[in-house]
Amino acid sequence: MAIDLSYDDEVIDLVARTRDFIETAVLPVEERHHGDVAAAGGDDLRRELNAKAREAGVFAPHAPVEYGGLGLSMSDRAPVFEAAGASIFGPMALHIGAPDEGNVHMLAAIATPHQRSRFLEPLATGEVRSAFAMTEPAPGAGADPNGLSTTAVRVDGGWRINGFKRFITGAEGAAFFIIMARTAGVPGDRGGATMFLAPAETDGIAVERHVHTTDKSMIGGHCEVRFTDVFVPDEDVLGEPDQGYRYAQVRLGPARMTHVMRWMGSAVRAHRVAVDYVSRREGFGGMLSDLGMIQQMIADNEIDLAAARALLVRACYELDRGEHASDATSIAKTFGAEAFSRVIDRSIQMCGGLGVSEEDLPLARLANEVRPFRIYDGPSEVHRWAVAKRAVSRARRARES
Repeated sequence: MAIDLSYDDEVIDLVARTRDFIETAVLPVEERHHGDVAAAGGDDLRRELNAKAREAGVFAPHAPVEYGGLGLSMSDRAPVFEAAGASIFGPMALHIGAPDEGNVHMLAAIATPHQRSRFLEPLATGEVRSAFAMTEPAPGAGADPNGLSTTAVRVDGGWRINGFKRFITGAEGAAFFIIMARTAGVPGDRGGATMFLAPAETDGIAVERHVHTTDKSMIGGHCEVRFTDVFVPDEDVLGEPDQGYRYAQVRLGPARMTHVMRWMGSAVRAHRVAVDYVSRREGFGGMLSDLGMIQQMIADNEIDLAAARALLVRACYELDRGEHASDATSIAKTFGAEAFSRVIDRSIQMCGGLGVSEEDLPLARLANEVRPFRIYDGPSEVHRWAVAKRAVSRARRARES
């Protein structure tokens, strides 16, 4: 029996309305400010675009219906998030950007009723933004989460947190932080982490510096944040103590796939710009699109996009079935991150000098946005290592059975 890869009419309609919204309401703003969200207005722009997205019926397609979202499954999110990703401001406009989208997903799955009311509801409705604080400077937690050095110590009625975080996306202007801190063991030990919810105005939380990266579309930036004797009451522990990494898996796999969805939209946009350009540009006695070398780049782009989409569909299928999907998400994330860079790089090459002009075409901007994806949410090398480790473990178990 054939596998049904089609989408319901409601999803198809939502994709069409999202494309129209991005084209008419979002892309002009991105172009006007060359993709710099801070220059475009930051949170004021976010609130303005969120309001327009609500009017268009495309706001928060991932969020629970009880909070005004559309409650889409992972599989149904894929084409909608891709459509939004055609503009690097699109995810912000629909309230599906990192880290808020992943935090909504995790809070909806594991937050207590108190936490849902205090943290999830205002986040899901777009009233506030959030940040997920795990990454630290060396030798702390980064690609290797076991290096976690931020500590949380039990005190009367709760916990006292001390530590320093780096590359915390959205930290500037976030209403609350989800803080990963060590509650057992020492840096280097596996496990022993706990997640804590803390309002940004809590004494001891300080956003100290913006880390300026090549991407400019992440609202709130990528920041260094210091936690000094931050008190978190027991009721704001997210999940169980010492089980933070296990609970974080609820977020990590799906968040990697929604990154793939969004940046798929950017890569598709770059490819379309390039194909349109070479189909109109004359040279060497004909159109550039008639040249074999150009045709090879077009075909390779089509192949990379098709392969990335197929891997994404498979990973979302496993996630929707409730599977851990470790291999599927690592494979889709690694291939997608590298494929999208290849697609945009070829697109730049096809457009020649205009390809590297930041004012004439969006390609250089898209390249700067997509390049960090090979690092964000786990470097490609770490995902390859994890996939290989699991493959070897399966082989050993097969021999022993």
